[in-house]
Amino acid sequence: RGFWISCFQVVSGLCYVSTYEGVRHLLEKNGISNNKIKSLCGGASASVVGQTIIVPFDVISQHLMILGAISKGQKDISANPLAINTEGRSKSQITWDVTKTVYKRDGFRGFYRGYLASLCNYVPSSAAWWTSYQFYQEIIGGILTCYVPYTGIQCMAAVMSGCTTSILTNPLDLVRARVQVQRRSIPDTVRFLYANEGSNIFTKGLTARMTASSIYSLAVILGYESVKKMSVLPEYRQNVQW
Repeated sequence: RGFWISCFQVVSGLCYVSTYEGVRHLLEKNGISNNKIKSLCGGASASVVGQTIIVPFDVISQHLMILGAISKGQKDISANPLAINTEGRSKSQITWDVTKTVYKRDGFRGFYRGYLASLCNYVPSSAAWWTSYQFYQEIIGGILTCYVPYTGIQCMAAVMSGCTTSILTNPLDLVRARVQVQRRSIPDTVRFLYANEGSNIFTKGLTARMTASSIYSLAVILGYESVKKMSVLPEYRQNVQW
């Protein structure tokens, strides 16, 4: 269940990491040595590539999540704007119905509904995450280098970066999800959310998002940094900090 979506997420992730490292390497070759600037540019560029690949699947999955939350017989047009019939149908049939309906209504562009909102959310989020990660590494490393292995410092920096980014971009993520599901424009979505939620748009779902982001950041960095260190050429391994 969810295997094919996961496969495309893996492809998106590979393209994301490759773009991040490629941009950092390109900036290094052009004389830019500041790690925060390289992380900022690399994170932003990687997010553009990753979102271009994953947004169509994100649009479909958002509809499926909303449809899964609707009780049988409920006719909520705002929650089910595609008017998909879910009674007595399997998940694969509903997924196919969502895909067909999106294409029938909006063509190929329908799968990129909310693409701009996704970029407005994930590009700043990715740039802020990697920049914060470098910043926290330097701060924590300056205090705990003698007491904690460097990989532990990187993991702590990742968790703090996840929390920081969640706080900064939580309203953007809320807007992105509503644009993709409720088929409104970004300005209309912002006005609707502010009218109904007020200042709660800054905190709605924040605790859950911070928790998920922290766990995800920890897992990703533990794997990412470990693989990088194990992949170093033999002549440079004495410089690796574990």
